Amino acid sequence: MSMNLRYETRQQDISLGCSHNVQCAPHLHRDLELICLLEGEVIAYADAVRCTLHAGDVFLTFPNQIHSYEKLTPETHYCFIFKPDLVPEMKELFATGLPQSPVIRGAANDPRVRRILDALYETRDREPFAHLNDLRRGYLLALCSELLSRMTVSKLPSGDSETLRTFVSFCMQNYAENLSLSVLEEQLHLNKYYISHLFSGKLGLRFNDYINSLRISEACRYLLNSDYSITEIGSRVGFNTPRTFNRAFIKQMGVSPTEYRRERLPEIKTHIRNLKGQPRDAMPMDSAVQAPAPTMPTASDPGTRNDCALDGCEIDGCEIDGCCE
Repeated sequence: MSMNLRYETRQQDISLGCSHNVQCAPHLHRDLELICLLEGEVIAYADAVRCTLHAGDVFLTFPNQIHSYEKLTPETHYCFIFKPDLVPEMKELFATGLPQSPVIRGAANDPRVRRILDALYETRDREPFAHLNDLRRGYLLALCSELLSRMTVSKLPSGDSETLRTFVSFCMQNYAENLSLSVLEEQLHLNKYYISHLFSGKLGLRFNDYINSLRISEACRYLLNSDYSITEIGSRVGFNTPRTFNRAFIKQMGVSPTEYRRERLPEIKTHIRNLKGQPRDAMPMDSAVQAPAPTMPTASDPGTRNDCALDGCEIDGCEIDGCCE
């Protein structure tokens, strides 16, 4: 497998797809990726492992595994990509383990597994309701339980690709801290110049750009799913000053954090209402951050807290930046 990789920063907590074009260049991300081949034949790669998939096979890659696909014949497949946070019971296993083989032969031919796969995919077309995300988490937990019972998972080994994955995993878990190459050198006992070379050579990214991509990805989720202020979100995801946060956010997203949140006010208000009665740290594991909506009008009276940028806002003590100001 070619080592010209790309690192993907995904905004969605879960993506459910079914298509006929599995072709994909080598890449990695912080999520799990499941391919269930329904028809045809495909070559799938996970790190240095090459597998030929047949109808009924399931291919599961863990976070930060390098993977790609090549179509051999016309095919149809499910593709589910989801964050480990959605199955917290298995999060540590996914972070510290690696399957001996990413393929579960014939798993989808088991009627029990196939029912779960189909039911999870069908939630994509369900009308939104209060517990839709709970339903998806339930199906994911059942699916992962079934698949892991058919797999052997070992602790991460050592080696060049494994070193890169260890490095990426460490950054994912500590991106909100004051990270630098010197800190990684001390914590991982690896030469910082080797780390820099390995990272830029394998992923084509500078260290700082990678760390900022993790921070901005999490900031987007906070902007949508919480009522934290812009300054508090920047601090929570690891930026030392609001100015640094704003500059990095604009570089990656093309708009400022305030503009990003304002464009999504309808979605945010729904999430804030759902948050009532939950602890402040209980940020829901919700689905996609949608494409930007038209910018909402500003409040008619900026000095009056209850005059909201959206008609009909009924959130008492609303603290969303750019809303009830």
